[in-house]
Amino acid sequence: MSASKSKAKKNNTAKFSSLFKGIAFVLIGLALILALVLKSSLWKDYPVDGQKQLLAIGSGETYSGFIDRLAKEKQVSFPIILKLYQRILIHDTMKAGVYEVRQGMSIRQVLDMISNAENAQMNRILVIEGTTFKQLIDALKKDDLVTKEVSHLPMAQLLKELNIPFSHPEGLFAPDTYFFAKGETDRKILTNLYQRQMKALDQAWEKRVTDLPYQNKYEALIMASIIEKETSVDSELEQVSGVFVRRLKIGMRLQTDPTVIYGMGDAYNGNITRKDLRTPTPYNTYTMSGLPPTPIALPSKKAIEAAMHPDNSDNLYFVATGNGGHTFTTNLNDHNKAVQEYLTILRSKNKE
Repeated sequence: MSASKSKAKKNNTAKFSSLFKGIAFVLIGLALILALVLKSSLWKDYPVDGQKQLLAIGSGETYSGFIDRLAKEKQVSFPIILKLYQRILIHDTMKAGVYEVRQGMSIRQVLDMISNAENAQMNRILVIEGTTFKQLIDALKKDDLVTKEVSHLPMAQLLKELNIPFSHPEGLFAPDTYFFAKGETDRKILTNLYQRQMKALDQAWEKRVTDLPYQNKYEALIMASIIEKETSVDSELEQVSGVFVRRLKIGMRLQTDPTVIYGMGDAYNGNITRKDLRTPTPYNTYTMSGLPPTPIALPSKKAIEAAMHPDNSDNLYFVATGNGGHTFTTNLNDHNKAVQEYLTILRSKNKE
């Protein structure tokens, strides 16, 4: 071999060795970066206070929302990695329930755990303020972690099985977020909710103001359910209560849409018409005087207390503002003006 060929071969070997080392350094660098990314996302310890804590996953929650929340709270970095992992390797949805997260568990382990309801330690039951008894029963029927004993029974038989001395279940169960053992019976859950509501009603009744137009605390519960449906603004609860209490005292009809809607039952399609307001039902407070025969929803403790403590104003009317909350007025002339203002705002928003 000539000297020139030998030299060329050595140069090629050196170039190949240098290229190989360069590629190796790049791959090692990428591997280190990937390891750091994984350590800040999938491999990172889930934040736990103490040795263990409970993680509640509600019905309808999604992995995307859960991961975004962790990222917003700066508990994890690179949320896109977590989402890719879930889509590629889990392929499933989050299962509602209450899970026990132990210290040292990684984010990946938690993501895997909450995809299987069998891993749940407890069951989270969410009873939303203002929903109906029918919606509560439907939710219990659909909950795979609830043992069904009474939810399938006709209403009268269900109340008898629960030893509830009322002929109608509406309003008798306290809305809140509850945690029950996995596999708990619907009988025990409903009994618990009923006892809580009766306790709240009894306590509020004992501390009620004088001169209320209720013959008994059940009528106060009916009023509380109407108040609950009329406003979601806590600061307005006593104002709404005051309007309806004063109307009852002077013999003025309540004229509240939620009672009409409740009386329509399954016929209600999301819209209420003038014909609906004129059609008599036991719950149509436009065509009947006084309170409807039963509550129209599950009222919260705050609404029950508001029914017992109406405000001291002279307001007899209220209408939505269109921007959240209501405008309260003392006379029909001012009320009509407030209605026109609301309609103007509504038309303006519809044009946007």
